[in-house]
Amino acid sequence: MFSTYQSLLMRAVRQLRPFSSHADPLGIQSSKSKLSEHQRELMKKGLPKRSHIPGVENVIVVASGKGGVGKSTTAVNLALALSEMASPNSVGLLDMDVFGPSIPRMMNLTGAPELDKNDNMIPLSNYGIRCMSMGFLVEEKSAIVWRGPMVMSAVQRLLLRTAWGKLSYLVLDMPPGTGDTQLSISQLISVTGAVIVSTPQDIALLDARRGAEMFRKVQTPVLGIVQNMSIFSCSKCGHQEHIFGQDGVRALAKELGVEVLGDVPLDIRIRQGADDGQPLLVAHPDSIQCSSYRSIAKRLIENISLLK
Repeated sequence: MFSTYQSLLMRAVRQLRPFSSHADPLGIQSSKSKLSEHQRELMKKGLPKRSHIPGVENVIVVASGKGGVGKSTTAVNLALALSEMASPNSVGLLDMDVFGPSIPRMMNLTGAPELDKNDNMIPLSNYGIRCMSMGFLVEEKSAIVWRGPMVMSAVQRLLLRTAWGKLSYLVLDMPPGTGDTQLSISQLISVTGAVIVSTPQDIALLDARRGAEMFRKVQTPVLGIVQNMSIFSCSKCGHQEHIFGQDGVRALAKELGVEVLGDVPLDIRIRQGADDGQPLLVAHPDSIQCSSYRSIAKRLIENISLLK
């Protein structure tokens, strides 16, 4: 058994063959004794000091609290919109959903990452965005069945053992909920701020509220809320309908004292682009929805500047 996850990953990359098993692609089990010792030290010293990811100016977490509200789609298109406003190749996208990684499909990327001279994983790139995901390390159809400590170790290595280079913005696509992953990220790294994504539906708003409150408890600024799937316009007759409710996010934002960064209307092309690996800002850059994403990105940059 290899003593470090780097050794295992290096061997897999050099052999250039797909993973036939995902039991331990990051070599977490091999460092079990070290993790236990590390945990004992943390219990003595308290919470770890937040690290700064080398070369990354701003870390933006995109969260939802609830699944199915379009968080990953928003994260992808937000990263592309930020890329248009920043210098070339200065935006990264990190898929933090260990159990259900979707960024590889959405960004049309496959294959295992290579390692640099320091045994850090080199992100895969497409559409000018540098990407890292657990989906690059396991087969797409495989189910990851891990307990919490292994997930947390994977999160730590994805965050701190990826060679991002110089980035103006690193967008983190978070898993649903307010659990271990969210808490670990808030403790491990310095986060510039959080963006909450929700539909106007009351059930989604309940979890969006929990997500916003969680980030406040861990001293992470909430930069604003995105109201996704805000309205549907019929492509044939033009009739508009608020399928998931109307302005629920605005009411929540007012109650929480945060800003609504923008509204993104429903459009079948958003779903098609996600499935086909061609995000809306790539496939239909002149659409109304893309204007919304760009407006959200612009407002986000403005809010970040106010924090400094």
